[in-house]
Amino acid sequence: MSEQPQPVPPDRYTEEYFLTACEGYEDFLQSDGENLSRRLKAAFALAAVEPGMTVLDVACGRGEILLHCARLGANAYGFDYAHAAIRLTRALLAREQDRLPGVAAVVQAEAKRFPFPAGRFDRVLMFDIVEHLHPWELHASLQEVRRVMKDDGRLIIHTAPNIWYDRYAYPIVRRVRTLMGQGAAYPANPRQFLVEHNQEVHVNEQSMLSLRRALRRAGFNSHVWLDSPPQDRRENIVLDTVRAALFRWPPFRWFFEREVFAIAEKRR
Repeated sequence: MSEQPQPVPPDRYTEEYFLTACEGYEDFLQSDGENLSRRLKAAFALAAVEPGMTVLDVACGRGEILLHCARLGANAYGFDYAHAAIRLTRALLAREQDRLPGVAAVVQAEAKRFPFPAGRFDRVLMFDIVEHLHPWELHASLQEVRRVMKDDGRLIIHTAPNIWYDRYAYPIVRRVRTLMGQGAAYPANPRQFLVEHNQEVHVNEQSMLSLRRALRRAGFNSHVWLDSPPQDRRENIVLDTVRAALFRWPPFRWFFEREVFAIAEKRR
């Protein structure tokens, strides 16, 4: 049996990473944690957090999701295994702790072993963490999610990029862009679009099918789908019209949409 790949070391996730590379950093810095990025806002809306709920944020990063949960009157708990994440989260929460209608707390822990009792949470959030966990780590983490989630609880996942885009759609996009005279902006390797830090720590990017399989294997029923950020394109009205018409429908959207979302519940 081959050895399992080693986890990404926690010291790769520095304060610089969270403030220059981790999803949502620009909105975080511009608003001092007040605003969520487009991706995080879309994923957070799916959780439908309500007052009195108990929420777990897996790999909470800078802590802005915990802050938004507590502002809604939920009791929000987060963890991360990076020291920098814990420092940033505690600093953010300390500024509003006395004014929050809900609880917001953070501890240091690994995504493969949650420091919480079974059946505790109404919502478990995994935003932009799946791609950082090797397949064996992801399975262990999803099993922990299942353990700590209430029977009627819900897991919300956002991960990017859609690996099928990079593998199959991007070469087509690059060829079209080259014919349009824009090839220089489209390197042969799509991973070069990632911030340098993310090139090193993205170890398990997903497709819609792979994430669905991972959830099923861990004991979840799930709805998994693809979406993309809104694009304000005015470069070619014909190309834009064709793109909008085609990419809404299978099989094109399976390859050309960039982000993977999931809502999952325990399989009974």
